[in-house]
Amino acid sequence: MPSSDWKYGLKLIGTPFSTFTRTIALGLHHKNIPFEQIATKPRSEVAFHYHPFGYLPTLSIELDTGEIVNLSESQAIARFVERIVPSPSLELDVPTVAVAPRTTSSGATLVLPEKVWEFASLVGSFGFPILEHGLVKPEVALLDQGLQAPHLNFQDQNVATAIDFLKKTESWMKPNVKFAFGDQPTWADFYLYPILADLRATSAKVIISDKLNAWLVNMDALDAVKRTTAGTLSVGARP
Repeated sequence: MPSSDWKYGLKLIGTPFSTFTRTIALGLHHKNIPFEQIATKPRSEVAFHYHPFGYLPTLSIELDTGEIVNLSESQAIARFVERIVPSPSLELDVPTVAVAPRTTSSGATLVLPEKVWEFASLVGSFGFPILEHGLVKPEVALLDQGLQAPHLNFQDQNVATAIDFLKKTESWMKPNVKFAFGDQPTWADFYLYPILADLRATSAKVIISDKLNAWLVNMDALDAVKRTTAGTLSVGARP
């Protein structure tokens, strides 16, 4: 938790509806880091003021010298957050931990601490377009037009691709633990949760496995999750 000599003024630029903005908000709340959130849509005038391409999120950092640095792209922001407040850690703190499915020649299963960031990158690069653009956003667009969401077609390529991604995601997670890599959350969990919380709010929720639903329940119980729920699709909000 930040000490009395805290030297940063932080503004998180992005609507609570934004999945990656929520990822950063989850981390900030989990670490009890004070910040102000500036709710704005992507490609708005405000978003362009802070991000060179108008994307979300950006963390605007005011130092005790008065200098302001704008840090864009969620993984860069997450690494900054982890560096300035390392405890409670949202990384893997040990050189190797047991995890499925890869196995060494000795039969032990190992993962590097960097697996957290690999997981985060895979979720951002593949999970976001597959789940959000393939399933979530099209259904929300129909509902916003006053139309009924079509019956989920398991032969549809977007549905099949989403199921495949979720199966892969489950295989990257350690078995028999509360979160992705253990009994404490990491940035991997905070990258995946906003996207799966959105998916759970749609008719496509039926493709979420029992394991991932159990993981969602564990995530739902976190104070950081409760503090970032307002303004999201899970409560019927819009950007």
